[in-house]
Amino acid sequence: MGASTMVWSRQEVADRILAGDTLVVYNGQLLRIPQAWLNAHPGGSLAILHFVGRDATDEIDAYHSQDAMRKINMFCVGTVETSPYGWAPFLPPVMSGWIRKQASDGSFTWHHEATAIPASNLSSETLLVPNHTPGTKQHQSGGPSLSHLIPPPSNLSLEVQAQHSAAYKQLHERIIKAGLYQTRYLSGYGPEIARYLFLAFSSAYAYSNNWLITSAVCLGFLWHQLVFTVHDLGHMGVTHDWNIDRLLAIFLADFIGGLSVGWWVDNHNVHHLVTNHPSHDPDIEHLPFLAISTAFFNSLWSTYYKRAMTFDRFSAFLLSLQHKLFYILMAFGRFNLYANAYGFLLRKAFDHRKAKGGRWSWWLEVTGVAFFWCWFGALLRGCGSWKMALAYLLTSHLVTSPLHVQIVLSHFAMSTDDLGPTESFPHRQLRTTTDVICPPYLAFLHGGLHLQVTHHLFPRLPRHNLREASVLVKQFAREQGLSYAEFGFIGGNRAVLGVLKAVAEQARILGTVAENGIQGAMKKVH
Repeated sequence: MGASTMVWSRQEVADRILAGDTLVVYNGQLLRIPQAWLNAHPGGSLAILHFVGRDATDEIDAYHSQDAMRKINMFCVGTVETSPYGWAPFLPPVMSGWIRKQASDGSFTWHHEATAIPASNLSSETLLVPNHTPGTKQHQSGGPSLSHLIPPPSNLSLEVQAQHSAAYKQLHERIIKAGLYQTRYLSGYGPEIARYLFLAFSSAYAYSNNWLITSAVCLGFLWHQLVFTVHDLGHMGVTHDWNIDRLLAIFLADFIGGLSVGWWVDNHNVHHLVTNHPSHDPDIEHLPFLAISTAFFNSLWSTYYKRAMTFDRFSAFLLSLQHKLFYILMAFGRFNLYANAYGFLLRKAFDHRKAKGGRWSWWLEVTGVAFFWCWFGALLRGCGSWKMALAYLLTSHLVTSPLHVQIVLSHFAMSTDDLGPTESFPHRQLRTTTDVICPPYLAFLHGGLHLQVTHHLFPRLPRHNLREASVLVKQFAREQGLSYAEFGFIGGNRAVLGVLKAVAEQARILGTVAENGIQGAMKKVH
């Protein structure tokens, strides 16, 4: 589809969205994303669906290479009428609980998977709950109406958010001109490859000498370190070529680590785009074990996992202890990654939609996971006894737990409010993300990803350039009057535990009230 000169009115855009078109605004152009590309999008379909009816210019520029951007005109169907401060956004249908599903005859129809409810603390915040939740509207048929596309009132100024967006574009140009998208293969990855080889040979040498716990520790540290490069490859931040980066990522993540990079990319891109939203960000959806907001007490619907996150007496009990169980849960974080990764691969086995890479990447990942369990299973069998095998398994996995703690530090203590589609990309990322202060000589322990604010603003930026880029980002934040959050590792842990404890206390109170209500009802019966 070539570029069109048609000028679309706001009403015309709304009408086409309600008719089922996937329309996104980019630099004043209107892009119509066909279903075939929605299925094939390397970042997953939700990454697009969360921006239907919105201006996604900053997000598109941040996530796509110049080569990818050259193809964007094929989706252009014209331009849109804008105000002096840009496009006034609609609320994407997925954010009000509406999605398109394919019927048995191949056609797509609207399906109302969840009901939107306003949060009590902010009029602009919208949460989703399952349709069968008591007190909510029942299942609606036919499709969304114009009222579903109108976002709730917002306290944000479209003019101010447009200023932030314009300044972000200038910042992005400075990043590009500074050469910070150039990968530091020798000075950046050279020391890391040496570290990987040292840990691998140390683990093998210790194992051959029957120093099994030492071997397990070295193997765990190897997995811990490899994750950072897999992260870069998943963002196309190494060679910047999708096929090469994906092949390398599958080798490191699946064959050596036993995880699925396909699952990680699908999950992680959504996290970046709707950071800390209780109904949409899979990285904060951990009920019944963890909740960083009392919003989860509403038994929310997850648009990523496609299930209800039920808050019941069992959840209330676990959440009341979450600040005490936090480090125990983090210690077993890698097992949770296995569950999510293998569930994703299983679902994709029955998914007829062809994502980029066709089926070869899925088959290669399945082969990689099988290969991993063959060689790792052989290590466990060679430990001599089931007790030692269990010790080797637990030690190697527990050693990776600091990585899981580090990941949550950057978001768990930050805002989970939804300020609506009016909020600009830079405003949202600075509000929901924080850095962990770390001296340069210890940066390898964090893989350089302690600079999460800059990473969230420029996800494709090579990891070894984040520190230099963060200087420019801090200047940008000062000039725009935005907060750039950062704290030390210990302070960050205290902040997260404080949030978990506050939510735990509310869960304990609700659990007590529910228990008293049940006992009162039983007394009336008798």
